[in-house]
Amino acid sequence: MVRIGIIGAAGLSGRELLYWLKNHPEAAIELLTSSKYQGRQVTDVFPELRGYSQVFQPNESDVSGCDLVFLAIPNQASLELVPKLLEQGVRVIDLSGAFRLRDTKVFSQFYQLTHTAPELLDETVFGLPEFFKEKISSARLVANPGCYSTGALLGILPLADLLADLDRPPIIDAKSGVSGAGGRVEGDTTNYVSVNENFKAYKVFAHQHQPEIQQYLTDLSPYSTQESGDVIFTPHLLPVNRGILSTIYLHFPEAIPVTEIRSRISKFATEQEFVHFMDEGSLPDLKMTLNSNRVMIGAESDDSGQNWVVVTSLDNLVKGASGQAIQNMNLMYGLEESLGLL
Repeated sequence: MVRIGIIGAAGLSGRELLYWLKNHPEAAIELLTSSKYQGRQVTDVFPELRGYSQVFQPNESDVSGCDLVFLAIPNQASLELVPKLLEQGVRVIDLSGAFRLRDTKVFSQFYQLTHTAPELLDETVFGLPEFFKEKISSARLVANPGCYSTGALLGILPLADLLADLDRPPIIDAKSGVSGAGGRVEGDTTNYVSVNENFKAYKVFAHQHQPEIQQYLTDLSPYSTQESGDVIFTPHLLPVNRGILSTIYLHFPEAIPVTEIRSRISKFATEQEFVHFMDEGSLPDLKMTLNSNRVMIGAESDDSGQNWVVVTSLDNLVKGASGQAIQNMNLMYGLEESLGLL
């Protein structure tokens, strides 16, 4: 059994972890914390999560009884806690963005924070299991990918060598439910009156997942930013609770046969536990992945064969956050990758 602590267990990602881990056969929940609900029983806060007898503890609680800690807390709090947890010999899966970017200047630009633990960035493993299984299995610190980044990278990277031929940057037009664009914290952009029966772009050229997508597109493919430019990523806010649909526009200087695109994505999908490539003529929608750890991918081109659209769908709270974190936990402890997630 893996002895688990969840710091920030009452937030959206924390609550999702509680939901999925409740029936995980190899997970023993030892510690649950919440700064807002400390001292209250889990079932008082979440009556639907029957079976939990624990009381929420303070975030600074002793983790010595844990093998692994999930951090579902803000970026600044993760920066402060991760070094302390690693010093105690606890492995960490961090759901914040604190350790995803290697360049601390870029991190400061997009997160408006100074990175206080840059010495840990070299050993941090990006928790995208489809590309980093081996590294995840031995990692002390896994940076769980961002929700938008997961959908974008799993749509683009399967094209592999073809990405070297792009003559302009990929354009990623992504739409997210409210839980992917501000969590439980209500502000002017995510309160009910602003979101209901509305639709808008936000953080244009300023969203923190853009450099994350750019970093791993560069690391894992022959795409060249010097030749074709930086990825253009625009997130939009949908008036729904959860889900992300990403529409990715790719342009090639010459026609790419349908078989070249479809064979690469199909091969990639068949090798993955949670990636499904749809039949020709079909594209995913939000409901297809709701409350699951799946990513659905579809691809279409125009008559020229130069313009391609790849569409991906995922649940931002599952594959885009807590489900992917559990997938990473399974790999870290030599368990079946899908354990507790089907």
